[in-house]
Amino acid sequence: MEFGEFLAKLRKEKGYLQKEVAAYLNMTVATISNYEKGVHTPDLNTLAKLADFYDVSTDYLLQRTKYRASINMLNKRLSADYTVSDLINTTLELDRHNTDALLDYYDLLVLRNSVNRSR
Repeated sequence: MEFGEFLAKLRKEKGYLQKEVAAYLNMTVATISNYEKGVHTPDLNTLAKLADFYDVSTDYLLQRTKYRASINMLNKRLSADYTVSDLINTTLELDRHNTDALLDYYDLLVLRNSVNRSR
């Protein structure tokens, strides 16, 4: 899907009008329309602002990933010492044995959580 089509789809999915996006970005509705039609593409600063507005990552906007997490979500504190990004980065550095152990523990946590919710 072309960038403009994707941008329009995301806007509609989130329930925004072009004028709301334009007001947030301090630009005209025509500019937003041109982005969505593929006539123009936003500069890097505008791309970052669009990502913030839609609460997604710039990689998601560029369709480099299906993972929607925004920078705010990745920087979310899980504890005083760890963020979501820390957890992801540590997970990616695990060897195969520890990755398998983590996935087993993940399955156990999901099961435990579902049991707790059903009570």
